[in-house]
Amino acid sequence: MPKKPLGVLVVFTCFLLCLPLSATAARTTYVTIGTGGITGVYYPTGGAISSLVNKKREEYGIRATVESTGGSVFNINAIMAGDLEFGVVQSDRQYQAYKGLAEWQGRPQEKLRSVFSIHQESVNLLATVDSGIKKLSDLKGHRVNIGNPGSGQRGNAIDILAAAGIDFEKELRAVGLKPAESAKMLQSGQLDAFFYTVGHPNDSFIEATSGHRKVRFVNIGKSIIDKLVKSYPYYITSTTPISYYPGAVNSADVPSVSVKATLCTSIDVDAAIVYAVVKEVFDNLEAFKAMHPAYTELTREGMLQGLTAPLHPGAAKYFKEVGLIP
Repeated sequence: MPKKPLGVLVVFTCFLLCLPLSATAARTTYVTIGTGGITGVYYPTGGAISSLVNKKREEYGIRATVESTGGSVFNINAIMAGDLEFGVVQSDRQYQAYKGLAEWQGRPQEKLRSVFSIHQESVNLLATVDSGIKKLSDLKGHRVNIGNPGSGQRGNAIDILAAAGIDFEKELRAVGLKPAESAKMLQSGQLDAFFYTVGHPNDSFIEATSGHRKVRFVNIGKSIIDKLVKSYPYYITSTTPISYYPGAVNSADVPSVSVKATLCTSIDVDAAIVYAVVKEVFDNLEAFKAMHPAYTELTREGMLQGLTAPLHPGAAKYFKEVGLIP
């Protein structure tokens, strides 16, 4: 092959050097945040995080997108497979995955890393008044949505039922629907009750408590609450605030248990990317809190609680810089 004249090579090299950076190399790194159903708080949480990060797209070279998924278990598995860079995950599922429990029995997900925690999520049980369900034992024989496979709420529902001595496979007419389907099916008479682990206020509960069928939040009972908190390191006591749902027949807030929503990633994700995500959320925490009522009570210190997998080095770097950890 004949050699190109030196002058041509010099001119071509100068042409490349004079081009804008975007024209010579694709510098944008795309990251995806796995969330949950569109009626829950996970989906807007992913949107809030990506919105803050994308405002600094030119500075960081990061473009964040959000994906609606099946929930916590799906997100963890997708992160570990490299299909997601980040995922919103219930703190109990984070614990189980890292320790090799539940769906990951004997297979600890040692590359799972914490980024920060977010809002509390109460484990709720909503039932129609005409079903006669006023306590957990009343669920027997009824059509109850315990949550879709791969979701955190399904695990919480099974924990509660097991603590009450109820075999969901034999004693309930259990179904495994996504949260977005529950409210409509409850109001149409296809369900008698459904479990949902979520922050408040929640669109699905607003829909379910605004229909023609009267509904109530079921108190799972102090003994069950105490048993769960004692038995598992990730459950804490909480209440479901009835003020958000005036259509429910309850006259007072309903005691329950809760877990925390956490943002997780893999040790394989670049520390600079994780650092940028943490910095934009924490440096703009008031703007972040304004994006959803469930974030109202968030504090920087509180967002480091409920993390059972090790911190990602990128997150730890930021927290050390601002004095949140030694």
